[in-house]
Amino acid sequence: MTAQTFQPISGLADIAFEYDAIFCDIWGVVHNGRRPNFSACGALERYRDEVGTVVLMSNTSRPSAYVPESFAQLEMPDGFFDAIVTSGDAVVNELAGRSPGPAFLIGTVDQEGEEGFGLFDQVPMNFADMDDAAFVVCTGLYDHGDDPESYDDLLEDLIGRELEMVCTNPDVKVQIDGQEVWCAGAIAQLYERMGGTVVYGGKPHPPIYRLGRAWLEETMGFAPDRILMIGDNLFTDVLGAQREGIDCLFIQDGLYGKTVEEFRALCEKHGVSARYQMPELAW
Repeated sequence: MTAQTFQPISGLADIAFEYDAIFCDIWGVVHNGRRPNFSACGALERYRDEVGTVVLMSNTSRPSAYVPESFAQLEMPDGFFDAIVTSGDAVVNELAGRSPGPAFLIGTVDQEGEEGFGLFDQVPMNFADMDDAAFVVCTGLYDHGDDPESYDDLLEDLIGRELEMVCTNPDVKVQIDGQEVWCAGAIAQLYERMGGTVVYGGKPHPPIYRLGRAWLEETMGFAPDRILMIGDNLFTDVLGAQREGIDCLFIQDGLYGKTVEEFRALCEKHGVSARYQMPELAW
């Protein structure tokens, strides 16, 4: 990795004025699934006040209209973002073209399970057994404690029926209050490795960035080139920024190796890099 890779910075203020807009991940940056990160929210609010526009960009299956409700439940502060785009937003058109199904569901769609909550209010979907399904919707695992490898037999049966999968959340895993939890992306990537076809909407795939850029252009009156991605996931936030040709500030929270050597080896193995790095977002 070059000297320009993963440059440590002391705060967002060090680089803020180099960018007209920010795309910022939610889970792992502005909250941990249980509590707000007030330092991160304060940094984004300061950026909005003094520099530019902030678009929160999440791989949640929830449409963006439902995210403020979850923020209220977490008692998040106000004033730190201009807009929200989600993976749920990015797959709505894909699902609408397949509605009303029938679809085979992997994951949950209820409010308690959260992952699919709200998405199928916008896009009506009939769910069915795999023998009657036209495709697969994956919103997550059936239970957060499941091991993705335990889904092998199920996925083989679905592949045998040549069913395409729509993955509503490309994240492989997240940390909830420090505990690692598997997400829909783990099942989707396994399905691909086994020979199945998967359609994605969220990071690192193009649809969610098209939504983010369209929102910026509509609001700012022009399409800014100077965009900074902020995120804590190497394979969604960092990889997505690389593919989009935008700089990335990586929030290294220990998810990828416990030592610098492990982290660097992982990045080199997968060819991912970010321009900047901090342990936690702050101004």
